[in-house]
Amino acid sequence: MTDPSTTQELPFTSSVFIATSLDGFIARRDGDIEWLTSRGEKAGDLGYDDFIAGVDTVVMGRATYEKLLTFGADIWPFAGLHVAVLSTVLADDADSRITVYRGIDDLVTGLAARGTKHVYVDGGQVIQTFMRAGMIDRLIVTTLPILIGEGLPLFGALDNDVELVLEENKTFDCGFVRRTYTLAH
Repeated sequence: MTDPSTTQELPFTSSVFIATSLDGFIARRDGDIEWLTSRGEKAGDLGYDDFIAGVDTVVMGRATYEKLLTFGADIWPFAGLHVAVLSTVLADDADSRITVYRGIDDLVTGLAARGTKHVYVDGGQVIQTFMRAGMIDRLIVTTLPILIGEGLPLFGALDNDVELVLEENKTFDCGFVRRTYTLAH
């Protein structure tokens, strides 16, 4: 995989909007997120509606896409948005609501051709891929006041330090803390 951020100027910005446990996990090892969804439903919006209103494309990996499908056939939170799924195993025609891309270079080319302006990057592996490629512009991370001990980390190994600039720190009555960072590219 080549690093598209070093070979061309990207025609879109990419943001992450995600929640983690205090110990930095986005899911349990088996992918379970009940610890998050049960608390998140009680907490309310936390800024997601305003965020998603400024997005035209969602990029996720196969595991995140398949997790989304477990919420029910009639639940599709991305109506009206282009949804791109990075996968080497999903069929191209797996779902009429998504476009399957085989790799990051094909994804960047496809999104540029579509005139994409703002990408919501979702799912641990895809976030890590975008981060390693230098393709994240903004991180919005909500931390829940819970320790789950082990699970799938938001960030994996990085080749270099990633400098962040704190833009906002907001505390909610439910104990959640949302931090918004821009990346110092």
